[in-house]
Amino acid sequence: MSRLHTENHLVSRIGWLRAAVLGANDGIISTASLIVGVASANAAQSEVLLTGVAGLVAGAMSMAAGEYVSVSSQSDTEKADLARESLELATDPAFEREELAQVYIQRGVEPGLARDVATQLMNKDALGAHARDELGISEITTARPVQAALASAATFTIGAAAPLLLVLVAPAPYLVAIVSAGALLFLCLLGAVGAKAGGAGLLRPTLRVAFWGAFAMGLTAAIGAVFGKVV
Repeated sequence: MSRLHTENHLVSRIGWLRAAVLGANDGIISTASLIVGVASANAAQSEVLLTGVAGLVAGAMSMAAGEYVSVSSQSDTEKADLARESLELATDPAFEREELAQVYIQRGVEPGLARDVATQLMNKDALGAHARDELGISEITTARPVQAALASAATFTIGAAAPLLLVLVAPAPYLVAIVSAGALLFLCLLGAVGAKAGGAGLLRPTLRVAFWGAFAMGLTAAIGAVFGKVV
């Protein structure tokens, strides 16, 4: 008989990984784009740095608030569904047992066995069984608003700090080029790290974040150059 072993499935990382990658990616792109756009308008280096710091603070707060609100909406929906399911289990457990059995039958389980499984699972944890198999709510997918908000704000700050550091060390004449190149490098590293953490291939995620980062910085640089000549 083969020995049982614990498997480490990467799907358990979906919640925090999505928020972390989104936060860091947004931090790098938005802050670098602001810096490049303002610098292309011939602003002083101190003004560019102030713009970047303001973008970091505003962006981190925006990411935290946005994640908290959106994930809280998901959490409220989950709680409402669980409350409704709990009431149905209390008022008509026989119907709920058959409903759960039908879920297993549709997945290919023989009817008699499906009803036995439904009975045993409901005897142990009726609400948990219905939440998982009828509603699709599990420990992995459960909404965690505070965790998502903190992860997004923290990773946005880390991502935004990278181009800001380049502003401090880059000579003024080469600021746009150095920040742009550095931001693209950071984005490539982020894409690779995110792909590795999620167990995906490295090439496509890396190229994806690099392309959109380059597009955003190129667009803001063009707008900054145009308005810098007009103003």
